[in-house]
Amino acid sequence: MRLGRIASPDGVAFVSIEGEPQDPTGMTAREIAEHPFGTPTFTGRSWPLADVRLLAPMLASKVICVGKNYAAHVAEMGGLGKGPADPVIFLKPNTAIIGPNVPIRLPANASPVHFEGELAAVISRPCKDVSADRAAGSILGYTIANDVTARDQQQSDGQWTRAKGHDTFCPVGPWIVTDVDPSDLELCTEVNGQVKQRSRTSMMIHDVGAIVEWISAVMTLLPGDLILTGTPEGVGPIEDGDTVSITVEGIGTLTNPVVRKGKS
Repeated sequence: MRLGRIASPDGVAFVSIEGEPQDPTGMTAREIAEHPFGTPTFTGRSWPLADVRLLAPMLASKVICVGKNYAAHVAEMGGLGKGPADPVIFLKPNTAIIGPNVPIRLPANASPVHFEGELAAVISRPCKDVSADRAAGSILGYTIANDVTARDQQQSDGQWTRAKGHDTFCPVGPWIVTDVDPSDLELCTEVNGQVKQRSRTSMMIHDVGAIVEWISAVMTLLPGDLILTGTPEGVGPIEDGDTVSITVEGIGTLTNPVVRKGKS
């Protein structure tokens, strides 16, 4: 199932998105009553997907991110060895979340700002101290995220909160896929149609189960919380006027334009 969140003439709603992305004109958004957790029930209303606006597919209480989770990315950022023995985690504020086609706004005081294409897991139920082998039972599904980063602020601050926490620095979408296996998916990031990142989730140092176990030992995870699983090599700058598209096999493509803050 593809789960999304839309703005329609009747308001904002969770939906099941039906049809195939290869034929967008045939896709529909079927309204879910209340929320998509558990077994969704439907209101009976639906819209052609072309007649509604896709929003970020989930409202998260928090966004937990994993850094340094692909060895080749660790190397390109100047790290040594095969990467950290344990997951390195940090938080983005939920105010950084935006949906598909919403502009990433570059702060006037940040340069360079980098894209980071990532697979993201969405939590389905409150959970704490979840073992790796039981993690799948706490995951609603998977979506795509861009861990946008002000690289100069990351380096100057000595920690990552400001650099990764700006408004619009967490594009997510276009929807959540509930039946995809995250273990070996191709991830490809393009800027203005040029491929910048191409890797597979099988190259992660810590897989999704290990990540959920590590994070849930620290904090309680709540329904809708997002876990960004790390970015592969190939990160680079984005500028005013660029378009970033991240495609994850079996999920779809997340596209966002880039503008300098203060411009429309």
